[in-house]
Amino acid sequence: MLLATRFEEISDIATLETRWRALEAKAEGAHSFFLRWTWIGSWLGALREAGKALPQLLVVEAADGSDAALALIGRGEARRKLGKLPALWLNEAGDRDGDRPFIEYNGVLCATGQEPAVVHSFCAAMAGQSDWKVLHLSGLPFGSPLIDVPGVRRRVLRDASPVYHVDLRQVWGCGGDYLSLLSANSRNQIRRSVKEEGGAPRTEVAGDAATALRWLDEIVRLGSGRRANNAWDNALFVDFARRITLAGLADGSVELLRIANVEEEAIGYLLNFLWAGRAMNYQSAFAVPRTPKSKPGLMAHAAAVDRYQARGLDVYSLLAGKDQYKQSLSTGAEMLEWWTLERYDWRLEAEALARRVLRR
Repeated sequence: MLLATRFEEISDIATLETRWRALEAKAEGAHSFFLRWTWIGSWLGALREAGKALPQLLVVEAADGSDAALALIGRGEARRKLGKLPALWLNEAGDRDGDRPFIEYNGVLCATGQEPAVVHSFCAAMAGQSDWKVLHLSGLPFGSPLIDVPGVRRRVLRDASPVYHVDLRQVWGCGGDYLSLLSANSRNQIRRSVKEEGGAPRTEVAGDAATALRWLDEIVRLGSGRRANNAWDNALFVDFARRITLAGLADGSVELLRIANVEEEAIGYLLNFLWAGRAMNYQSAFAVPRTPKSKPGLMAHAAAVDRYQARGLDVYSLLAGKDQYKQSLSTGAEMLEWWTLERYDWRLEAEALARRVLRR
């Protein structure tokens, strides 16, 4: 069944919030946190505050005229080897600063039971737009059918990233002894670090907006300037982080943790999302290690695992990334994929030919 689709301009974020939240209620909690209004509304607010163009709203309409699905479609130009090309982005702006929040578990917000028809309608709607050469589908779960847009020349998998996680049910199964699930090297590093810091760390939770904003300022201080292209050096991203933290405090879907040593000094901060039995570490910042054996990051994540397994959650996710520390802390992983769908254009054909030659 092909549902009716249309594109709308976003003129009022508050009006869109009402629609989006109404559709969330029909999704029965099965959708991604990154498709909830907590994320979407914070992102749109940060875009508008920064003076960025807002994406369009893609509406998939049910037979009774209600919203069966909603998504945001960014429009712009993609920089390619041989020039710029008109492009679309799913739930992204197509702007470097605007997409610093980095969406994962991407998709279309959809009422429960409508998924097959919505996927069909989404693919048809994208195929029906004549003003693009490249369609970006970022952070899709492995095997997503959203890449099956008809009429494209090629589907290019730009990246596949592991999402390392800790299965908290395994932690329960070994009596809460998380470290016993890790390699001997990781286990020893954490234990040595705890000894260097004088004992097990203490976890605090920001319980109000004033505390959260004060801790976020400390995260910005710790995170800024540490490496090139750092998110915490980006004003739009910092604004987004503040918005989503405050929005999530209201409904308990975002937690900001301060991990302190026995001397009450902060060794790290973790900004986590809580949704559908998962805690997801979105951002973090750590103090400079006091000694070569001190590992503030490893200690902070281990403390978070203890917190969330005690609360009865199922998974502590480190979200997408190939960092060694994520692998060393994990008990498993799943994959997210970044795709570009390309229509015919001589510049894209030249790129594809060059890639084939280089592979040979």
